[in-house]
Amino acid sequence: MSSSQPSPSPFEVGAFLPGGHNTDPALPENSPTVGYKLNHLMLRIRDPKRSLHFYIDLMGMRTVFTMNTGPWTIYYLGYPSTPEDRADLPAWSAKVGGDNKTLTSTLGLLELYHIHGSEKDTAEGGYEMSTGNVPPHLGFGHLGFTVPDVPSALERLRNAGVKVIKDLGVTTRESIPLSKWEEERGVGVGEIHPTYKAVFDQIAFVADPDGYTVELVPQSMS
Repeated sequence: MSSSQPSPSPFEVGAFLPGGHNTDPALPENSPTVGYKLNHLMLRIRDPKRSLHFYIDLMGMRTVFTMNTGPWTIYYLGYPSTPEDRADLPAWSAKVGGDNKTLTSTLGLLELYHIHGSEKDTAEGGYEMSTGNVPPHLGFGHLGFTVPDVPSALERLRNAGVKVIKDLGVTTRESIPLSKWEEERGVGVGEIHPTYKAVFDQIAFVADPDGYTVELVPQSMS
């Protein structure tokens, strides 16, 4: 599909529309989905030591709980949200991870999932993780973190040896990312709208130790 052909999207190019076209069905209080929450996201990891260093030491998350299930080990991470929680991490983790009701009602948790043996080299039976952004295995896109100061966070991560995928002030097809592989197949062709570029220039992407894309979004967007 060339950029001159009609778009398959029902929305005007460049228009930011809260609620889309506001065509979602009503959500009455007696709906069976009232109370549903997005609680956590799970990523497979190959090396717990390096992944925990990234998400704990560099991204500031803290351990809610861990569990060796036998075939795999689970690492649940989250952000202590108050000064009191940050001052007493054992009490915070006991509160959040030690009570099932609190755990399942807490938002924004990250589950790192280490399947025992996956840390081996590929020649020894291990395997590379599919990040969702490498053709032809496209799907999962990125984890999004909001931070008070993106330039400062990006510089700190860069100095720690973290790979920067998309720098600030950069908005290209490759940095979205939209690959050449897709473009050659007529997928996602066309120019990026200036309205989106103005926002996306303020956002950075880095890679975690397994190559998953981590997005850094300013908490105060200009």
